Amino acid sequence: MGTLLTWDLILFFNINSKWATPFLDSWLPWMREPYLWAPLYLFLMVFVTWNWGWKGFWWIVFFILTFALCDQASSFLKGAVGRLRPGNDPNIAPYVRIMVGYYPQSGSFTSSHAANHFGLAMFSFITLRRYIRGWAWLFFVWAAVICYAQVYVGVHYPTDILGGALLGCLAGSLSGGFFTRRIGLEPLPEKTT
Repeated sequence: MGTLLTWDLILFFNINSKWATPFLDSWLPWMREPYLWAPLYLFLMVFVTWNWGWKGFWWIVFFILTFALCDQASSFLKGAVGRLRPGNDPNIAPYVRIMVGYYPQSGSFTSSHAANHFGLAMFSFITLRRYIRGWAWLFFVWAAVICYAQVYVGVHYPTDILGGALLGCLAGSLSGGFFTRRIGLEPLPEKTT
């Protein structure tokens, strides 16, 4: 465990300081803000309602339930594990680049951003990949960029992100699988030319 935590700390400082660039300094703090990613999720809700009507409504319900499950499970783990965030740990805090206006005082493991976004990515991937095909993988790219930003701005360690991503993928798999088996979305009609 000590070796894992050492590598975690090394990777954290590489991402947070050593690999920093002016471009990433201006771009990544924005990537973790809700007003940037909320429109994507709103678009998905409109997309499924427009294309599937009533079943789209149930998709939205499961989407929100997935988010709530991920967020609550991550919050529970933060309290149970009690790991300090990098900027709250007196041993390393002076060396951490903090790039957020508000620095959370809650625990660090697991990252709720990672759990929530990977949960929604997995749920969306499972339920929509049949219709958007290869584009469905972009849900995971989106989640990964947001999670990388969490380490870059100094609020999480990489293992917090990994733990949150695994938690989110598990929750998204469960909710997406249940939705697909019990409700599902019908195939979209073929376009005629």
